Amino acid sequence: MTTRRQFLAAAGSCAVHVAIALADGTRATRSLYAAVPRGPVAAREPWGRIERLAEGAWALISTPLAGGKDAMRTFSNGGIIAGRDGVLVVEGFASEEGAAWLAGQARELTGRAPDWVVLTHYHGDHSTGLSGYEAARPLYLTTEVTREELERRIADRGELSPAAAVLAGGRARLVDSAETTLDLGGRRVRVVPRSGHTRSDLAIVLEDPRLVWCGDLVWNGLFPNYVDATPSDLSRHVRALLDEPADHWVPGHGSLADRAAVVSYLELLDDVEAAARKAVEAGIPAADAARGYRPPAELGEWVLFGDRYYAVALGAWERELQR
Repeated sequence: MTTRRQFLAAAGSCAVHVAIALADGTRATRSLYAAVPRGPVAAREPWGRIERLAEGAWALISTPLAGGKDAMRTFSNGGIIAGRDGVLVVEGFASEEGAAWLAGQARELTGRAPDWVVLTHYHGDHSTGLSGYEAARPLYLTTEVTREELERRIADRGELSPAAAVLAGGRARLVDSAETTLDLGGRRVRVVPRSGHTRSDLAIVLEDPRLVWCGDLVWNGLFPNYVDATPSDLSRHVRALLDEPADHWVPGHGSLADRAAVVSYLELLDDVEAAARKAVEAGIPAADAARGYRPPAELGEWVLFGDRYYAVALGAWERELQR
Protein backbone atom coordinates (compact mmCIF):
# COMPACT_ATOMS: atom_id res chain seq x y z
CA MET A 1 0.00 0.00 0.00
CA THR A 2 1.28 3.46 -0.87
CA THR A 3 2.34 5.15 2.37
CA ARG A 4 1.12 8.61 3.35
CA ARG A 5 4.64 9.98 2.90
CA GLN A 6 5.06 8.42 -0.55
CA PHE A 7 1.67 9.70 -1.64
CA LEU A 8 2.31 13.28 -0.53
CA ALA A 9 5.67 13.23 -2.32
CA ALA A 10 3.99 12.06 -5.51
CA ALA A 11 0.88 14.20 -5.22
CA GLY A 12 2.60 17.51 -4.78
CA SER A 13 -0.37 19.72 -5.44
CA CYS A 14 -3.95 18.49 -5.73
CA ALA A 15 -4.31 16.36 -2.64
CA VAL A 16 -2.27 17.89 0.15
CA HIS A 17 -5.35 19.81 1.30
CA VAL A 18 -7.23 16.55 1.82
CA ALA A 19 -4.33 15.04 3.76
CA ILE A 20 -4.46 18.06 6.07
CA ALA A 21 -8.19 17.56 6.51
CA LEU A 22 -7.67 13.91 7.43
CA ALA A 23 -5.59 15.05 10.36
CA ASP A 24 -7.27 18.33 11.27
CA GLY A 25 -10.73 18.42 9.69
CA THR A 26 -13.72 18.99 11.89
CA ARG A 27 -16.58 16.53 12.05
CA ALA A 28 -18.73 18.99 10.09
CA THR A 29 -16.13 19.20 7.32
CA ARG A 30 -15.89 15.43 7.13
CA SER A 31 -19.66 15.10 6.89
CA LEU A 32 -19.85 17.56 3.99
CA TYR A 33 -17.26 15.91 1.79
CA ALA A 34 -18.89 13.70 -0.89
CA ALA A 35 -21.60 12.85 1.62
CA VAL A 36 -24.65 12.35 -0.59
CA PRO A 37 -24.99 9.41 -3.01
CA ARG A 38 -27.00 10.44 -6.09
CA GLY A 39 -27.54 6.98 -7.55
CA PRO A 40 -27.78 3.32 -6.48
CA VAL A 41 -24.57 2.26 -4.72
CA ALA A 42 -23.01 -0.84 -6.31
CA ALA A 43 -20.04 -1.03 -3.91
CA ARG A 44 -18.89 0.86 -0.84
CA GLU A 45 -15.53 0.90 0.95
CA PRO A 46 -13.92 3.33 3.42
CA TRP A 47 -12.13 5.09 0.55
CA GLY A 48 -15.07 5.44 -1.84
CA ARG A 49 -18.24 4.15 -3.39
CA ILE A 50 -19.36 3.07 -6.87
CA GLU A 51 -22.60 4.79 -7.92
CA ARG A 52 -24.59 3.47 -10.88
CA LEU A 53 -25.43 6.33 -13.25
CA ALA A 54 -27.05 4.34 -16.06
CA GLU A 55 -26.86 0.94 -17.71
CA GLY A 56 -23.14 0.25 -18.16
CA ALA A 57 -21.95 3.49 -16.51
CA TRP A 58 -20.73 4.07 -12.95
CA ALA A 59 -18.99 6.85 -11.02
CA LEU A 60 -16.39 6.23 -8.34
CA ILE A 61 -16.88 8.90 -5.68
CA SER A 62 -13.89 8.96 -3.33
CA THR A 63 -14.54 9.59 0.37
CA PRO A 64 -11.10 10.05 1.97
CA LEU A 65 -12.46 12.01 4.91
CA ALA A 66 -13.95 8.80 6.25
CA GLY A 67 -10.43 8.33 7.67
CA GLY A 68 -8.70 5.08 8.50
CA LYS A 69 -5.63 3.41 7.09
CA ASP A 70 -7.16 2.97 3.62
CA ALA A 71 -8.62 6.47 3.28
CA MET A 72 -6.12 7.58 0.64
CA ARG A 73 -6.49 4.55 -1.60
CA THR A 74 -8.31 6.36 -4.43
CA PHE A 75 -8.64 10.03 -3.31
CA SER A 76 -9.99 11.43 -6.60
CA ASN A 77 -13.20 10.53 -8.38
CA GLY A 78 -13.28 8.30 -11.44
CA GLY A 79 -15.54 5.89 -13.23
CA ILE A 80 -16.35 2.89 -15.42
CA ILE A 81 -18.01 2.93 -18.86
CA ALA A 82 -18.87 -0.38 -20.54
CA GLY A 83 -19.99 -1.18 -24.07
CA ARG A 84 -20.56 -4.44 -25.89
CA ASP A 85 -16.90 -4.71 -26.98
CA GLY A 86 -14.89 -2.78 -24.43
CA VAL A 87 -14.58 -1.17 -21.00
CA LEU A 88 -13.06 2.22 -20.22
CA VAL A 89 -12.09 3.41 -16.74
CA VAL A 90 -11.27 6.96 -15.65
CA GLU A 91 -8.22 8.01 -13.55
CA GLY A 92 -5.16 6.37 -12.00
CA PHE A 93 -5.88 7.47 -8.41
CA ALA A 94 -3.59 7.93 -5.43
CA SER A 95 -2.29 4.36 -5.14
CA GLU A 96 -1.79 1.24 -7.19
CA GLU A 97 -4.22 -0.49 -4.85
CA GLY A 98 -6.88 2.09 -5.71
CA ALA A 99 -6.52 1.50 -9.45
CA ALA A 100 -6.46 -2.27 -8.95
CA TRP A 101 -9.64 -2.00 -6.88
CA LEU A 102 -11.45 -0.11 -9.65
CA ALA A 103 -10.19 -2.65 -12.21
CA GLY A 104 -11.65 -5.39 -10.03
CA GLN A 105 -14.95 -3.53 -9.79
CA ALA A 106 -15.00 -3.21 -13.58
CA ARG A 107 -14.58 -6.97 -13.94
CA GLU A 108 -17.29 -7.64 -11.38
CA LEU A 109 -19.79 -5.19 -12.87
CA THR A 110 -19.12 -5.74 -16.58
CA GLY A 111 -17.52 -9.17 -16.86
CA ARG A 112 -14.27 -7.88 -18.35
CA ALA A 113 -11.11 -6.05 -17.33
CA PRO A 114 -10.49 -2.46 -18.48
CA ASP A 115 -9.46 -2.09 -22.11
CA TRP A 116 -8.85 1.67 -21.84
CA VAL A 117 -7.69 3.94 -19.01
CA VAL A 118 -8.07 7.73 -19.30
CA LEU A 119 -5.80 9.90 -17.13
CA THR A 120 -7.21 13.44 -16.98
CA HIS A 121 -4.06 15.23 -15.74
CA TYR A 122 -0.74 14.73 -13.98
CA HIS A 123 -1.52 15.56 -10.33
CA GLY A 124 -0.62 12.72 -8.03
CA ASP A 125 -4.06 11.98 -6.61
CA HIS A 126 -5.12 11.14 -10.17
CA SER A 127 -1.94 9.49 -11.50
CA THR A 128 0.13 7.84 -8.76
CA GLY A 129 -1.62 4.46 -8.97
CA LEU A 130 -1.69 4.12 -12.76
CA SER A 131 0.45 0.97 -12.75
CA GLY A 132 -2.25 -0.77 -10.72
CA TYR A 133 -3.97 -1.47 -14.05
CA GLU A 134 -0.97 -3.14 -15.64
CA ALA A 135 -2.14 -6.70 -14.96
CA ALA A 136 -4.97 -6.08 -17.46
CA ARG A 137 -2.57 -4.55 -20.06
CA PRO A 138 -4.99 -1.78 -21.14
CA LEU A 139 -4.33 1.09 -23.50
CA TYR A 140 -3.80 4.45 -21.78
CA LEU A 141 -5.17 7.78 -23.02
CA THR A 142 -3.67 11.04 -21.75
CA THR A 143 -1.89 14.10 -23.13
CA GLU A 144 1.70 14.81 -24.07
CA VAL A 145 1.84 17.53 -21.39
CA THR A 146 0.72 15.09 -18.70
CA ARG A 147 3.38 12.60 -19.76
CA GLU A 148 6.06 15.31 -19.87
CA GLU A 149 5.10 16.65 -16.43
CA LEU A 150 5.31 13.19 -14.87
CA GLU A 151 8.73 12.67 -16.46
CA ARG A 152 9.90 16.11 -15.32
CA ARG A 153 9.04 15.26 -11.73
CA ILE A 154 11.29 12.22 -11.95
CA ALA A 155 14.16 14.52 -12.98
CA ASP A 156 13.35 17.13 -10.34
CA ARG A 157 13.04 14.67 -7.44
CA GLY A 158 15.24 11.79 -8.49
CA GLU A 159 12.35 9.44 -7.75
CA LEU A 160 10.84 6.63 -9.74
CA SER A 161 7.35 7.44 -11.02
CA PRO A 162 5.44 4.27 -11.88
CA ALA A 163 2.91 6.38 -13.81
CA ALA A 164 5.64 7.88 -16.01
CA ALA A 165 7.02 4.41 -16.66
CA VAL A 166 3.59 3.17 -17.73
CA LEU A 167 3.08 6.09 -20.13
CA ALA A 168 6.55 5.63 -21.60
CA GLY A 169 5.53 2.17 -22.79
CA GLY A 170 3.97 1.21 -26.08
CA ARG A 171 0.37 1.24 -24.85
CA ALA A 172 0.01 5.00 -24.35
CA ARG A 173 -2.11 7.01 -26.78
CA LEU A 174 -1.89 10.80 -26.65
CA VAL A 175 -4.81 13.22 -27.04
CA ASP A 176 -3.78 16.82 -27.57
CA SER A 177 -5.18 19.21 -30.17
CA ALA A 178 -8.23 17.20 -31.23
CA GLU A 179 -10.68 15.04 -29.34
CA THR A 180 -10.65 11.26 -29.68
CA THR A 181 -13.80 9.16 -30.03
CA LEU A 182 -13.83 5.56 -28.81
CA ASP A 183 -16.45 3.04 -29.87
CA LEU A 184 -16.87 0.55 -27.04
CA GLY A 185 -19.54 -1.35 -28.95
CA GLY A 186 -22.88 0.41 -28.97
CA ARG A 187 -21.34 3.15 -26.82
CA ARG A 188 -19.43 6.17 -28.06
CA VAL A 189 -17.11 8.01 -25.68
CA ARG A 190 -15.43 11.30 -26.53
CA VAL A 191 -12.14 12.21 -24.82
CA VAL A 192 -11.89 15.99 -25.08
CA PRO A 193 -8.70 18.07 -24.55
CA ARG A 194 -9.26 21.00 -22.21
CA SER A 195 -7.21 23.14 -19.82
CA GLY A 196 -7.48 25.45 -16.84
CA HIS A 197 -6.91 23.33 -13.76
CA THR A 198 -3.55 22.54 -15.33
CA ARG A 199 -2.28 23.51 -18.77
CA SER A 200 -3.56 20.18 -20.07
CA ASP A 201 -6.72 18.46 -18.82
CA LEU A 202 -9.08 15.90 -20.33
CA ALA A 203 -12.86 15.56 -20.05
CA ILE A 204 -14.66 12.32 -20.87
CA VAL A 205 -18.12 12.52 -22.45
CA LEU A 206 -20.43 9.53 -22.80
CA GLU A 207 -22.86 10.41 -25.57
CA ASP A 208 -25.87 8.26 -24.62
CA PRO A 209 -26.90 8.73 -21.89
CA ARG A 210 -25.13 12.07 -21.61
CA LEU A 211 -22.59 11.85 -18.78
CA VAL A 212 -19.41 13.91 -18.30
CA TRP A 213 -16.32 13.10 -16.23
CA CYS A 214 -14.70 16.50 -15.61
CA GLY A 215 -11.41 15.70 -13.89
CA ASP A 216 -10.44 18.59 -11.65
CA LEU A 217 -11.95 21.21 -13.92
CA VAL A 218 -14.98 20.86 -11.63
CA TRP A 219 -15.13 20.49 -7.83
CA ASN A 220 -18.40 20.07 -5.98
CA GLY A 221 -18.70 21.49 -2.47
CA LEU A 222 -14.96 22.02 -2.12
CA PHE A 223 -13.08 25.21 -2.91
CA PRO A 224 -10.87 24.35 -5.92
CA ASN A 225 -7.11 24.15 -6.03
CA TYR A 226 -5.60 26.87 -8.26
CA VAL A 227 -1.96 25.93 -7.68
CA ASP A 228 -1.27 25.07 -11.35
CA ALA A 229 -4.32 26.85 -12.77
CA THR A 230 -4.70 29.32 -15.60
CA PRO A 231 -7.84 30.95 -14.21
CA SER A 232 -9.31 32.39 -17.41
CA ASP A 233 -8.92 29.01 -19.14
CA LEU A 234 -10.53 27.29 -16.17
CA SER A 235 -13.62 29.49 -16.35
CA ARG A 236 -13.82 29.17 -20.13
CA HIS A 237 -13.59 25.40 -20.15
CA VAL A 238 -16.09 24.95 -17.32
CA ARG A 239 -18.52 27.04 -19.39
CA ALA A 240 -17.79 24.75 -22.34
CA LEU A 241 -18.67 21.72 -20.21
CA LEU A 242 -22.04 23.35 -19.48
CA ASP A 243 -22.66 24.17 -23.14
CA GLU A 244 -23.39 20.51 -23.82
CA PRO A 245 -26.43 19.19 -21.94
CA ALA A 246 -25.77 16.26 -19.62
CA ASP A 247 -27.62 14.17 -17.08
CA HIS A 248 -24.74 14.23 -14.59
CA TRP A 249 -21.25 15.69 -14.27
CA VAL A 250 -18.67 13.70 -12.26
CA PRO A 251 -16.35 16.24 -10.58
CA GLY A 252 -12.75 15.57 -9.72
CA HIS A 253 -13.64 15.79 -6.01
CA GLY A 254 -16.94 15.84 -4.15
CA SER A 255 -20.38 14.39 -4.77
CA LEU A 256 -21.88 13.77 -8.19
CA ALA A 257 -23.04 17.08 -9.68
CA ASP A 258 -26.19 18.09 -11.52
CA ARG A 259 -26.42 21.18 -13.72
CA ALA A 260 -27.35 23.44 -10.79
CA ALA A 261 -24.23 22.34 -8.90
CA VAL A 262 -21.95 23.09 -11.87
CA VAL A 263 -23.62 26.47 -12.36
CA SER A 264 -23.02 27.26 -8.68
CA TYR A 265 -19.37 26.24 -9.06
CA LEU A 266 -18.99 28.50 -12.10
CA GLU A 267 -20.50 31.37 -10.12
CA LEU A 268 -17.86 30.71 -7.46
CA LEU A 269 -15.12 30.94 -10.10
CA ASP A 270 -16.64 34.21 -11.34
CA ASP A 271 -16.69 35.60 -7.79
CA VAL A 272 -13.01 34.73 -7.30
CA GLU A 273 -12.22 36.51 -10.57
CA ALA A 274 -14.16 39.63 -9.52
CA ALA A 275 -12.37 39.74 -6.17
CA ALA A 276 -8.99 39.34 -7.86
CA ARG A 277 -9.66 42.06 -10.42
CA LYS A 278 -10.80 44.44 -7.69
CA ALA A 279 -7.64 43.76 -5.69
CA VAL A 280 -5.32 44.23 -8.67
CA GLU A 281 -7.02 47.49 -9.65
CA ALA A 282 -6.63 48.75 -6.06
CA GLY A 283 -3.00 47.64 -5.87
CA ILE A 284 -3.73 45.16 -3.05
CA PRO A 285 -1.48 42.06 -3.08
CA ALA A 286 -3.32 38.75 -3.41
CA ALA A 287 -2.13 37.56 0.00
CA ASP A 288 -3.68 40.63 1.65
CA ALA A 289 -6.89 40.47 -0.39
CA ALA A 290 -7.31 36.80 0.50
CA ARG A 291 -7.56 37.61 4.20
CA GLY A 292 -10.84 39.40 3.58
CA TYR A 293 -12.25 37.10 0.91
CA ARG A 294 -15.21 34.79 1.52
CA PRO A 295 -17.48 33.18 -1.11
CA PRO A 296 -20.99 34.68 -1.15
CA ALA A 297 -23.35 32.95 1.26
CA GLU A 298 -25.92 32.43 -1.50
CA LEU A 299 -23.51 30.04 -3.23
CA GLY A 300 -23.69 27.67 -0.27
CA GLU A 301 -20.83 26.18 1.73
CA TRP A 302 -17.53 25.37 0.04
CA VAL A 303 -15.22 23.30 2.21
CA LEU A 304 -11.81 24.93 2.50
CA PHE A 305 -8.81 22.71 3.21
CA GLY A 306 -5.83 24.82 4.19
CA ASP A 307 -5.55 28.48 5.13
CA ARG A 308 -3.83 29.49 1.89
CA TYR A 309 -6.43 28.30 -0.63
CA TYR A 310 -7.96 31.74 -1.13
CA ALA A 311 -4.50 33.30 -1.47
CA VAL A 312 -3.48 30.69 -4.06
CA ALA A 313 -6.65 31.37 -6.08
CA LEU A 314 -6.30 35.17 -5.98
CA GLY A 315 -2.58 34.84 -6.64
CA ALA A 316 -3.20 32.81 -9.78
CA TRP A 317 -5.49 35.55 -11.08
CA GLU A 318 -3.00 38.24 -10.02
CA ARG A 319 -0.24 36.60 -12.10
CA GLU A 320 -2.49 36.34 -15.13
CA LEU A 321 -3.83 39.89 -14.91
CA GLN A 322 -0.38 41.41 -14.47
CA ARG A 323 1.23 39.73 -17.46
